[in-house]
Parts: sequence; structure tokens; C-alpha cells
Amino acid sequence: MAAGDHRPASRIAIVGAGYVADLYMPSLRTFPGLEIVGVWDVDPVRLAAFARHWAVDPAAGFADLVARRPAIVLNLTNPHAHADVTRAALESGCHVWSEKPLALDFGEAEALAALAREKGLHLASAPCSLLGRAAQTAWAALREGRIGTPRLVYAELDDGFLPAAPHARWRSASGAPWPASDEFRTGCTLEHAGYYLSWLMAMFGPVRRVVGGAARLLDPGQTGADHAAPDYASATLSFDAMTARLTCSIIARHDHRLRVFGDDGVLEIDEAWANDARVRIRRRHVLRRRLIDSPFATTARPRGGRHPMAGRRGTAAMNFALGVAEMARAVAEGREPRLAGDFALHLTEVALAMQAGGDHRPRTAFAPIAPMDWDE
Repeated sequence: MAAGDHRPASRIAIVGAGYVADLYMPSLRTFPGLEIVGVWDVDPVRLAAFARHWAVDPAAGFADLVARRPAIVLNLTNPHAHADVTRAALESGCHVWSEKPLALDFGEAEALAALAREKGLHLASAPCSLLGRAAQTAWAALREGRIGTPRLVYAELDDGFLPAAPHARWRSASGAPWPASDEFRTGCTLEHAGYYLSWLMAMFGPVRRVVGGAARLLDPGQTGADHAAPDYASATLSFDAMTARLTCSIIARHDHRLRVFGDDGVLEIDEAWANDARVRIRRRHVLRRRLIDSPFATTARPRGGRHPMAGRRGTAAMNFALGVAEMARAVAEGREPRLAGDFALHLTEVALAMQAGGDHRPRTAFAPIAPMDWDE
């Protein structure tokens, strides 16, 4: 926001009233201090249904929406529109929380980040699960040396054989269809890699090298969309002092495990999307002449306070508003949001590199970010 513009940081405007917006609304309502000043969508029928279901005020257009003086624009449009909507919001003097990815082209993402800096605004990107209880508990366990020095990570984001799922019948709370064409066209890597990639970045720093392979294995007829994006990608991510292998697909059996292998044991999580997922520690022992990982796992307990939970099953087990709420708090406190700026740009560059395949040395980096303190 421009100097002298003192609009409250809690004022949120939503652009995009589709399937994902219905996931955000229950989460936003777990933070009573956030005020939704309006919503707009290019589809008037969809806008009316969303506004009626959630009892929010529909805007007559984008200009009407930003005229309501939101501090933050929540960009929940389809991926191909992310860059244009974000640019318009920044030009209007608003901070932006964007659904992933920031842009489908890295040059475009860089230009948006530069525009935000030029205007003294914050630009952050989903996902926000890093700010959730499971990720923060795992991060604390690593800092405490619960498994010794971390050496290697295996991270899986396989979603099962999605073409066979009944996704044509999936509807959100206000009746929006699951955006199958956008999902398949954007690709599972850009849609999902960030869930664990953001965790690894926070815990181990910037990715210094991405070496991987990506492939389009499904036929267009299987997805109902002429998708050009890979439906499988796997990459080795090199950090300063640790290496990770991250795999995404919509073909292999559903598997969202994270395993961090250290000198003294293994840290395990079964589900990236659940903020309350159990964080297990298996210590390593020598039994007679054998080296074994303990069959009995201990549970790492959360530290400090707890953030609001939005639900208990599937994607509802993730509070989608953690990032927006943290951004609003950061704006009010005059500091950089944890997931904004260089962090968001690096996340975008690495995810795009994974989807492209090959050998890539990122030119972006970021300063270390602080763990959450829910007692603040």
C-alpha cells in the first residue's frame, strides 16, 4: 500500500469464486479478525451462487472490488489468470496472496515480484501448509536433533490414478465443479509440489540444484483435456547440506508420505494436506549384529500454541487461510510475510524446473524464515 494509506490489514477481497474459493471460505472463518469486503468472478452465475452460499457481497467488477479498499487481494482464479489478476491487484495498491503457481512462466513471476518490490507491497504464494501444526512440529523435531543430522529426504505426492476417479461428479460447497481441465493442463507438479517443497525450503534453505525427469504418460482422451503438462515428475533437489527426492504424479497409488533420514533415525509423516498429521520418530538401534530402525515410533508433540483447525478429512483437514492470516498479521506489524517475496519466487522457480525436467541451477534464493509462534 502507498505511504499514508492506512487501510486495515484485515480487509480481504477475493477474486475467483470457483472450486478452490469454497475450500478457502471455511478456513477464513476460523480467523474472526479477517473481514471479507467482497468477491468478484468473471462468471456472473458462479459469482451469484458463491455470494449467496457464503453470504458475502458480490462486486460489480474488479474496479468495484478494489474500490472497497482491501489491504489484501486473495487471487483464487484459474492458473492461466493468476499473473494478470495479481498484476492488476498490485497496480491497485493491494498486497496479494495468490494460489499456486504465481505464474506459468518464470519471467512473468519475476516481473510480478519486481512490481511488488517497486510498489512496497507483498506478494505471497500458496500453499500455506508449512505454517500448519504438522510441518512446524516436524521442523522443531529436526532443530532439536531428534534424528541427528538429516541427510536425505523422500517426499511423495502421488494422487492415485486420477483419470479413473469420478471427478466429473465432484462439486464444491456452493456447487462449483472440480476444474478438471485446468488441473490437467497446469499439471500435478505445479499444483502439488509446493506442499512438500515449501517445507523443505524452510527447513533446509534454498535449493541449489534441480535434476529430474518429467513425462506426459496419459493420453488426452484419458483426461478429457488436451493437456501438455507432465503428469509425472521426479527430481533430486540439492540443498547446502542435504539432498531430497520429490515425486509428483496422478498415476501412481495415492501416497503423500514424507520421510527424513538422519544419522540417528527417521522422521515420518503420512499426509502433507492434514495440519494435524502425526509426526513420528523412529530411532535407529544396533540389536546384536543388526542395524534396525525401531518398529515402535514415538510421536513428536506440537510446541507452543495451536492454530485454528478447519476440518478433519481430506483437503478439509488443511486450513487454507493460514497464509492469508499470517500475511495480514505481518502487514499490521510492518514486517515481511513468511511466504512472500523471495521465498515465493524461489518456490515458483523450483516447481517450474521440476515440471520442465533436466538439470537446473536456480538463480533465486531467500533469507531464512522464522518458525511460527502461535502465542504471538
